[in-house]
Amino acid sequence: MRHDLVVFGATSFVGQILCRYLADRYGVDPSMRWAVAGRSASKLEALRSRLGKAGTAVEPIVVDAADEVGLRRMCQGAKVVVSTVGPYALYGEELVKVCAESGTDYCDLSGEVQWIRRMIERYGAAARASGARIVHCCGFDSIPSDLGVWLLQREAQAAFGRPCARVKLRVKAVRGGFSGGTVASLLNVVKEAEADPAVRIELADPYSLCVESSVGGVRQPSDTAITFDDDCDSWTAPFVMSGINTRVVHRSNALLGYSYGRAFVYDEAVLTGKGLRGRFAATAVALGLGVFRLSAVRRLLERFVLPKPGEGPSLLQQERGFFDLRLIGQADEGQRVRVTVTGDRDPGYGSTAKMLGEAAICLAFDVPRCDRAGGFWTPASALGEKLLHRLQTNAGLTFDAQLDVPQIRRSIEINGRK
Repeated sequence: MRHDLVVFGATSFVGQILCRYLADRYGVDPSMRWAVAGRSASKLEALRSRLGKAGTAVEPIVVDAADEVGLRRMCQGAKVVVSTVGPYALYGEELVKVCAESGTDYCDLSGEVQWIRRMIERYGAAARASGARIVHCCGFDSIPSDLGVWLLQREAQAAFGRPCARVKLRVKAVRGGFSGGTVASLLNVVKEAEADPAVRIELADPYSLCVESSVGGVRQPSDTAITFDDDCDSWTAPFVMSGINTRVVHRSNALLGYSYGRAFVYDEAVLTGKGLRGRFAATAVALGLGVFRLSAVRRLLERFVLPKPGEGPSLLQQERGFFDLRLIGQADEGQRVRVTVTGDRDPGYGSTAKMLGEAAICLAFDVPRCDRAGGFWTPASALGEKLLHRLQTNAGLTFDAQLDVPQIRRSIEINGRK
């Protein structure tokens, strides 16, 4: 292999952040050979220049997302391709097809449920035959949720001998902005749903990514409800990322042989506080998400307010960003496992770039083919403990777990830290 890792879409907003992270973290490392790929030679050269000394060792590959011949040539020399080219439903299929057919491992940060399902249905057999490991959703959606639940259930199994049948994630605090690429992906999902009733049904199904499973799931909580959470002593509002995160978590459960249980229940929401102020804030969030679905309002926001592709939060905003997520799992006899997941950068960009980079490197170096065969995986089912360790060591994330048993509370040591 000529390259251990190829960043496809390297000159996109997130692609540039990812390349800067790889250059800063790994520098000129002969044990990790990586390349940058995109459709503009001049932009690739400008990016290499900005990467300094590390950029001199990075090979540029000029290829378009629709150029199947060029993509095959790129994949033939790559161990893992990591893609930041979205909206994936518009620009991502050709690369997934080529990777699945050529046996090249692949990861991305897509949160487009309807597209991910189509990719699994169309290319799952090819990936299994070629040995390609395809791992979508390797950013803020959905690594913190997916690995957070995986860790919680591992600790529940160790402590209680069984998983928690009910788990919920609550967003305690988050600071970050949107890029034009993310906005374009969200808008494309909404437009597809407006145009196709089948897509609307798909987006409403919490088990939409459990494609290979013939087992029907249990009823899941609504992801649009406003409720009071007694465990957190706070009102909750809908979480915009729950539509993808919950689907990924349920797919992980299926891929891991239903290790979370066949009656596993999971939901996500945002904590808005106590009293009338908290209830008002939750209502405002729910109304805002509802208004966004109105096409006339959306067009106005798209034209005058929302960032355009290539735009996004500044470096200072990324560095000042953070997230703090709380997961609570309840076992049959009242025992609880609590997991806190935090990140030290803007969740959608600063932290996402680090998560995506470490997921790609983990796939390239830490997970041999004999451990994970070809197919469409999730971050937790494919990378699990090895990715969790990388994220805590390199990427500014923390995963802290605590048992909460009647009359007994104790901390769990994870990766040598409490």
